[in-house]
Amino acid sequence: MTTDRRSGLDLDLGGRCSAIAYGWTRRTFAAREGRDGAVSTRLNASFSSLVELGGRQVGITSDGVGTKVELAERTGAYGTLGYDLVAMVADDLAANGFEPTNLTNILDVDRLDERVVDELMRGLAQAAGAAGIALAGGEIAELGARVGGWGEGMHFNWCATAIGVLAPGLTRPIDGSSCAPGDAVVAIGEKGLRSNGFSWARMVLAATLGERWHESRCAADGRTWGEALLTPSIVCCPLVTALAAKGLVPHGIAHVTGGGIPDKLGRVLKVHGLGARIDRPFSAPPFMAELQRLARAPASQVWRQWNMGHAMLLVVGAEDASRVVSLAEGAGFGAQVAGTIEAEPVIRIRDGQEEVAFPVR
Repeated sequence: MTTDRRSGLDLDLGGRCSAIAYGWTRRTFAAREGRDGAVSTRLNASFSSLVELGGRQVGITSDGVGTKVELAERTGAYGTLGYDLVAMVADDLAANGFEPTNLTNILDVDRLDERVVDELMRGLAQAAGAAGIALAGGEIAELGARVGGWGEGMHFNWCATAIGVLAPGLTRPIDGSSCAPGDAVVAIGEKGLRSNGFSWARMVLAATLGERWHESRCAADGRTWGEALLTPSIVCCPLVTALAAKGLVPHGIAHVTGGGIPDKLGRVLKVHGLGARIDRPFSAPPFMAELQRLARAPASQVWRQWNMGHAMLLVVGAEDASRVVSLAEGAGFGAQVAGTIEAEPVIRIRDGQEEVAFPVR
């Protein structure tokens, strides 16, 4: 058994359960083979799934906010979680070149609170609007004691499924198959943890600051820890659509979520057994750097646990890198050329004066 000592999760068990689920999933593909709804197995570097509908290539994916919900419960602020939910599914679609079009959501609760539901749904509607997505419905399920959480308020889990079509200008999904040594890696900056790495963050803060850690001030930026960890996710999908419309189609896209850059960029690069040298990454947000200090964790751990200030990595032709950065900055994103693609299947990241290396598997 391989246990992540930071979160207490059995990584081997998680992998085995995912394999079980996918094994049964594949057995259903034959039901739609050769007709609408056929599921393609041709999509490399997959952040979403590809189905054929009416002659169109449609992307579909599901995800959730995860334990970031506890930050809303602790702070009483629910209005930004919708951005996290939209970002998790919409940016997974964008990572394969799909323009997100519609989203449905399921809100499982122990009991209902109209104010909380209104804040959640208002935020979801605002985030969907920013992403160009029409909400197509959902469900609120009252499950009583089957759902738990922190404190005395309404407790809930929140998940979504989104679909999208190929972004205008694309004839096939983006899947990493066009990546080559010498390509540039353009980083899109992130100010928060998105929706990953919270189990470890909560453990670190509880161990150092006590049960009500969310009320303590973060010395690095002056906010409470609850406010800092609740920072909403940046939604990147409109940028990918805009790049495709300008003919600046990325060769590969990594949506940096669970597993960080080593896992998500590695997913893109393993298509051709490539690697990368990230020698100019964004600096981690101050609160994230403070978390690392409190955890006394080496760089090799935090780069696998958190995004370290990166929402997406775009692999583009070196000749297009400056235009991609300019377009991203013009659209309000933080962007910079962070590195290059290399032939050796290792991702090397410059972290201050230290370089950490992660084999691409």
